[in-house]
Formats: sequence, C-alpha cells, structure tokens
Amino acid sequence: VQLQASGGGLVQAGGSLRLSCAASGRTISYYATGWFRQAPGKEREFVAAINWSGSSTVYADSVKGRFTVSRDNAKKTVYLQMNSLKPEDTAVYYCATEGTPLRSPSPRLEDYDYWGQGTLVTVSS
Repeated sequence: VQLQASGGGLVQAGGSLRLSCAASGRTISYYATGWFRQAPGKEREFVAAINWSGSSTVYADSVKGRFTVSRDNAKKTVYLQMNSLKPEDTAVYYCATEGTPLRSPSPRLEDYDYWGQGTLVTVSS
C-alpha cells in the first residue's frame, strides 16, 4: 500500500487545516490508520488514530479537542481536521496504516507498517 499525505501549508495561529491521507494499492478499509508528526530536532510523536470502521479514535493529549480524525473508506482516504492551531503544532505530519486488519487504533509507532511521505504544517504566531 502507498500512502500520500497532503493538505499541509502555512497558517496563522488559531487557524485551521485539513490533512488528507490517500491510499493506493492495497485497501486500507480494514486497517487502523494513524497520524504522527515530527518537529525539527524532535522525535516523531503520535497525534491521532482511527480504527478501520471509524467507530473508535484516540488522540494525543496535546491535540484533544482541537483535532479530529475521520475516514472515508469508499475513497480510501483518512483525514485530520486541525482547528485552533498553535505554533507548537508546526511539524511534518505523517500518516501510517497498520498491516494487521481489524485492530483498535494505536498510539505506538511500532504498530504501523506503512508510512506516507509527510506534509509540512507551519503555524505562525
């Protein structure tokens, strides 16, 4: 499976962006998918994840209440709606999907087998 993340850009603090993660090749309809981010000089960290059906989601505390993860399996796409953005949200955002079907969404990087190339989000103060 190949994942293509898009939708990043430059936005002012308090603004919004919607990231998309489009899959090609193998379907992701039966697999949990997550969003991670990596700021300059920092390790990659978990942001949000969603199970295969969209019925279960998990979020990092730092984005809870501001970000929403969703999916459209017919379009093989997972979204990350980001509202009330802060300068500390600046990072390259990656989407990733698991290789084992029907699992609950996980915040652990090591549970994800396929990664997209990342999209840069810059939030100015």
